[in-house]
Amino acid sequence: MAKKKNSRRKWIILGLLLILGLIAASVYYKNSSAPKGLEVEVATAESLSIKESVSASGRIYPEVEVIISSDVSGEVVALYVEEGDSVVQGQLLLKIDPEAYLSSVERGVADLNNAKAQLSRSKAQIETSKAQKEELATTLIQAERNHKRNEELFKQEVISQVEFDQTLAQVESARAGIRSADGNIRAAEETALGSSFSVKSSEAVLKELRTNLNRTTIKAPSSGIITSLTIEKGERVVGTAQMAGTEIMRISNLNTMEVQVEVSENDILKVALNDPTEIEVDAYLDKTFSGRVTEIANSASNVAGTTSATASLNSDQVTNFIVKIRIDRDSYSSLGTAGNSYAFRPGMSASVSIITEEKNDILSVPIQAVAVRVLDEDAKDEKYEEVVFLYEADTARMVPVSTGIQDDEFINITSGLESGVEVISGPYSALSKELENGSELRKKEDDDSSKNKK
Repeated sequence: MAKKKNSRRKWIILGLLLILGLIAASVYYKNSSAPKGLEVEVATAESLSIKESVSASGRIYPEVEVIISSDVSGEVVALYVEEGDSVVQGQLLLKIDPEAYLSSVERGVADLNNAKAQLSRSKAQIETSKAQKEELATTLIQAERNHKRNEELFKQEVISQVEFDQTLAQVESARAGIRSADGNIRAAEETALGSSFSVKSSEAVLKELRTNLNRTTIKAPSSGIITSLTIEKGERVVGTAQMAGTEIMRISNLNTMEVQVEVSENDILKVALNDPTEIEVDAYLDKTFSGRVTEIANSASNVAGTTSATASLNSDQVTNFIVKIRIDRDSYSSLGTAGNSYAFRPGMSASVSIITEEKNDILSVPIQAVAVRVLDEDAKDEKYEEVVFLYEADTARMVPVSTGIQDDEFINITSGLESGVEVISGPYSALSKELENGSELRKKEDDDSSKNKK
């Protein structure tokens, strides 16, 4: 009985040892057959075409938009257009109540006539003073003759001293009268000059009043579409003479449209006039329109016009510059409908890609293949350089490179690399930290990253 128990125990121990051996063998086989090295994605350096671009978003506006405001204040008594109407230059748009301005013109006419009458009286006074002078001159001549004759008679003692003095007084009186007449003439001429100035002033005032009266009738300054109408008949408007004035309507030329976008200060120096653009409008899915840069702001949009030094020096604000892009009409000419011949409306949202540089057949690799490393760690100042890791015989080789333009997927390698070599393009964790020169590698199975797609 004891022998049977010992035999059974022996077989159990042998079975357990066999199982442990099989497990150990399986683990050893698995470890010995597991692939070695860091799993990476590989791409091929090849010649491609790259378009470097700056992306921005904004809204569509007419390139020419005229804001209509009234120069005079008053009630709108007639409104001849509606929003969406097409108007031509010189077309009557609305009228403002002219009664007050008619009264002002009539008062101006009366003031002008009064000034002209005063001028006429002043001129008449001049003529009267001149006539009086001529009469006094005649009197002086006669008095001088009488006095000269009395001088001879007085020497001959024919007349008395009293008679002689009387003729002398007549001469002096006539001369004084002439001097007085000259003063009256000069005074009348000055009065006439002042009256002429009053006439000119009244004429200027009347001209201004008539201009204000004419401004109660507002006509279209240019042809286009009324894209905004902010008033109704019967409302009062404030003229620009008092303040900013009431915006009445906007007339836009929808034949030429533009996109206004904000470009950050980091990208604005790359943008130049006439740069080609690709435009996507939210209202038109799966359609891309073309355009060109027509205007670049010289001042940032968030600091332009500020007068406070602290406001303009606040660096916490995002600094953007307005860039205007004319949409190529040929790229949307087929989108008009029978009811609306204009494809775009003011205020539509748009995304723009401004192509700042384009090169063809240049050596390129995926952007993520370019990493940054410190090549000389013993240097006093650590200098970071761009590198690419080559895949050579399941080993990584680090190569310093110089880069050029780039797009969303690829970057140009200007030096340090040859076409056709395999570069490591992923994963990001390996490229950013783990990979070193000489690291053991293995390609990722079913890897599609090696196939560059452009």
